[in-house]
Amino acid sequence: MALLTPFNVGSRTRPRPLRPEGLNKRGSLEPKDPRGPKRSTAVALLLACASLATLDQTPALSPARDLAGELFGPVESAVSTAAHPLTSIPAWFDSRTKLRGQIAELKSDNADLRRELRTSDYGRAKLAQYEGLTRSAADLGYSLVPARVIAYGPAQSFTRTVTIDAGSNAGISADMTVINADGLVGRVLRVTAETATVLLIVDADSVVGGRVGGDGGGQVGMVRGTGLVSGKGRLDLELVDQTVAPLKGETVVTWGDGRAAPYVAGVPIGKVTGVYASVRDSSRTVRVEPYVDFGSLDVVGVVVPSGTKSDRSVVEPDGSLK
Repeated sequence: MALLTPFNVGSRTRPRPLRPEGLNKRGSLEPKDPRGPKRSTAVALLLACASLATLDQTPALSPARDLAGELFGPVESAVSTAAHPLTSIPAWFDSRTKLRGQIAELKSDNADLRRELRTSDYGRAKLAQYEGLTRSAADLGYSLVPARVIAYGPAQSFTRTVTIDAGSNAGISADMTVINADGLVGRVLRVTAETATVLLIVDADSVVGGRVGGDGGGQVGMVRGTGLVSGKGRLDLELVDQTVAPLKGETVVTWGDGRAAPYVAGVPIGKVTGVYASVRDSSRTVRVEPYVDFGSLDVVGVVVPSGTKSDRSVVEPDGSLK
C-alpha cells in the first residue's frame, strides 16, 4: 500500500505517492546518504585491481614494463635531483649542528695536546739535565746530590746567589762545589735542613782557581766573577805567568788536588774568548765565557764524599743511584 504526502499544505492539491525505496531499513522517512559509495563502484574497483595484478604477472607484458621504465626512469631521476635540495634541508641543519659539536671537541683536544706537548717538552728537558748530571758524575769521578734551583737571590743584595731545595738533611754543608751538566755553577754558602744558598761563580766576590792550556798542565791563575749574568755572564782569568797568552777557544777548568774545598779539581768553567793587556801595569787579563747559562739554572748537583747519608738518592761516580 502506497503512502501519500501532500504537495502544498493548505492548498487544493493532489497527494503524490511516496516511493517505497525512499524508506530506510527502520521504515522511517530518512533519505539515503548521497555520499556513500555505490556497490557497483566498489565491485568495479575490485575487478580492476584483480585485472592489473593478473596483467602484472603476464610475461607477455615484460617488454611494455621495460619500456615504461626506460621512459619514466629519467623523469623520476630528474624529479629526485630537483627535489633533493628541499628534502635535504633537515639533514643539513642536523649536520651543521653535529659539525659545530665536532669542531668544539677538536678545539678542546688540540688545547689538551698543546698543554701535553709543552709539559712533555719541559719533562724531556728536565730528564736531559738529570742524564747530563749522571754523565758528569761519571766523567769527573765525584758523587753528586741532585737538587733543583727554587729561587734567585735579590739583585739589591749585590750578590749573585740561588737557593736550592736540598740542605743538611741531604748531606750538604758549606763550601761544597755545585755543578750542572754544563760545568761549574758555584759553591755552597750556607745551609738549612731543607735548603742551601749557592754563590755563583759570576758573582763579583767569587774567586776560583783555574787552569788553561792542556790536560794535567798548562797555566794556572785565578778566575774572578764580574757580576754580569746577562747571556752566559763573563769571567776574568788572571794568570800567574803574565807572559803567557792563551789561545781563543781553550778550555778553563778548576785546579787542585781533587779534595780541596770549596772547589774540586777538573770541573769545566768556560772557554777563552780573548786576551787583553793593560798598558798601565803590563798585565794581561783573559776573558772567559762560562759554559753554564746562569739565566736558566734548574737541575744542579752538589759534590759530596762517596757514601754520604742523604734523604734522597745520590748519584755515584759509576752512574748508579744510592
